[in-house]
Amino acid sequence: MVEKFNWKRLSWIMGGILLGATCVSSQQSSDLQQQLQQLKQQYEQTTKELRQRISSLEQQIEEQTTVAATDKKTTASVAQLAAEQAARNALTGGATEVGAKFQGQLPSQPTYDLLQEAQAEIAGLERQVGTFEFHGYLRSGYGLNSKGGQQVAFQAPGAGAKFRLGNEAETYGELIFVNNWLNPEKNSDKAWMKTEVMIEANTTNSASYANFNNGIGNDQFRLREAFVQVGSIFESQPRAKFWAGERYYRRQHIDIDDFYPLDMSGYGAGVEDLNLKLGKMALSYLGGARPDIRTENGNYTKSNVDLRLYDVKGPGGTFAAGFNFAASKGGTTKNGLVIPTNNGYSVGLRYQRLEWHGGYHTFSIQYGTKAATNFSTSIDDPTPHIDKSKRLLITENMLLQPNDKFAIMPIFIYQRSRDGNPQSDWDQWVSFGARPQYFFTKNLSLALEAGFDHTHSGIGQYDGWLQKITFAPQIGAGQKFFSRPVLRTFVTYANWSDGLRGFVGGVPF
Repeated sequence: MVEKFNWKRLSWIMGGILLGATCVSSQQSSDLQQQLQQLKQQYEQTTKELRQRISSLEQQIEEQTTVAATDKKTTASVAQLAAEQAARNALTGGATEVGAKFQGQLPSQPTYDLLQEAQAEIAGLERQVGTFEFHGYLRSGYGLNSKGGQQVAFQAPGAGAKFRLGNEAETYGELIFVNNWLNPEKNSDKAWMKTEVMIEANTTNSASYANFNNGIGNDQFRLREAFVQVGSIFESQPRAKFWAGERYYRRQHIDIDDFYPLDMSGYGAGVEDLNLKLGKMALSYLGGARPDIRTENGNYTKSNVDLRLYDVKGPGGTFAAGFNFAASKGGTTKNGLVIPTNNGYSVGLRYQRLEWHGGYHTFSIQYGTKAATNFSTSIDDPTPHIDKSKRLLITENMLLQPNDKFAIMPIFIYQRSRDGNPQSDWDQWVSFGARPQYFFTKNLSLALEAGFDHTHSGIGQYDGWLQKITFAPQIGAGQKFFSRPVLRTFVTYANWSDGLRGFVGGVPF
């Protein structure tokens, strides 16, 4: 299709700030940590006061012996008795005339029994703190578009993701709480057990307390993880882990467009990190349902059996392979839509090279059919032809950082899919771009992100390209690409072809 016009638009931040990516990791409980710190301070203060008291007593004794020194033997005997008595007073808290004088300066009697109790309480708190972990992620910011309204995000229709720097118009957070019930150190000679809970929240940056009458733009909270994990059960497989519940499951991620080529997160159970000598293996059952779609069987469901082989050493890096079998029971909805029963599969290969030019290199290729087409536990809207759907996905993702001054992440994505309708052509999505960063100092840097997407609809809805560029000065925690937290102000510019007119930029554009 020949494009004649470009629609140019600008989204920009007016004094906006963004705090992103893994800003809290492996932190301990703040309340327990505060108690522990207070107790340690009391312990140190009490010990300090006890030493001061003993020193004062010794000084007083020395002064008395100097004044009364008429006979050396007699003086020595008196000094010895006085020192012994002072030591007894310090240890037992006995109140002699001298001890009582200095005891009045102390808030309480610092006996060694109290110090021993404090030590025991500190040890108990340290054990309690060691069992709890807090992790998380957040990003937040505010911006305006060039027409004066609220910031909008630019994403091509039919694209599975968007280039994200300066292009995320919401506040988003993940709060992860972990409790280690057994063997917090995870020593391999005995079993360990933990529970993990994640609460995810997002807002539209409309108000700090979004509670609008029509519900549009209100805050949303979700429980994304709630599972138990156990390890070191068998001596022959000390690294194997068993789990059950809801969790993020072995996701593959491309950072600068927040795209997940493979995301089998959901509800289920399984085992991972089984040592097969040539590599590791994971086997899991994961499922989900669509309560908004009901047939005579109940809510429309999808079951997945996921098998992974990974950490297989090869030339220059490691290899991984995956197989997923997905099944959905068909039926007829109350609106008369007939959904066919369909059993599909997906396969994938992944190559990863770590420690590569200061970063890494990852390549993946995946192919899926029918219920397994989307490489996810999520359930697409069913159609009468869903049992004939298919998808091919190829991704290239790398990070290079040759020194502490420069880093860059380039990516490439090619996706080709079909919904199964014989009258429809293939949908296609091609995406490539990069985010270079230059570090002026340990904390000051500049990021520039440029991305290009081309999408084509198999039923002729759209066909065109979108390009986006973002300029972002940064204040960060270090001189690495993933140094976090980071504070940004940014300006984003995007333009797109006539073939995407009306599909990009929302109401303002």
